[in-house]
Amino acid sequence: MATKRSQSAARKPRTDAQRNRERVLEAAKEAFTRLGANASLDDIAKQAGVGPGTLYRHFPTRDALIEAVYRAEVEKLAAAARDFAEVMPPLEALRAWMLLFVDHIAAKQIIAPALNTLVGGPSKLYEGSRGQIGGAIDTLVKRAIESGEIRKDLDPFDLLRALIGVSYVASSPDWQQSAKRLVDILITGSRPAK
Repeated sequence: MATKRSQSAARKPRTDAQRNRERVLEAAKEAFTRLGANASLDDIAKQAGVGPGTLYRHFPTRDALIEAVYRAEVEKLAAAARDFAEVMPPLEALRAWMLLFVDHIAAKQIIAPALNTLVGGPSKLYEGSRGQIGGAIDTLVKRAIESGEIRKDLDPFDLLRALIGVSYVASSPDWQQSAKRLVDILITGSRPAK
């Protein structure tokens, strides 16, 4: 009986710790988006509803927090591909994920100045995320090809290149809406010839 109590007591702090970590990451994403890499870590802790000690226990340095924010966004993107594939038809899942990827690009652009403050720059961090993002779109495109909704010669990375390319000309405030319209154009152009 004592063992069961100690096991359940041991689980609860892990759940609370995970929730605290997630709240810190959300607050940090918002703060870095609004204020850049020099956002106050104490303010981030306050916004997350935790003490500074909790923030530093999870993220001992500013760089660790910035990296964790970026990694969490990439993990959400990869998880969304799996979730969409489970509940949506192939083409709809691909489209939904591509729209989410546009939002990811926007978030990455906003947080890029913070990422660039990392010692050595963000290139290692970006390299690590490339596999997750590539795997997500590969899976969705293969599924759409197998269903016959997408051409067999489509290279999944071409879709990513097109969306990333739009982000590099993001000079107007409405570039994100334009990129989302491009998703539909890309989907239409990816259908098999009749």
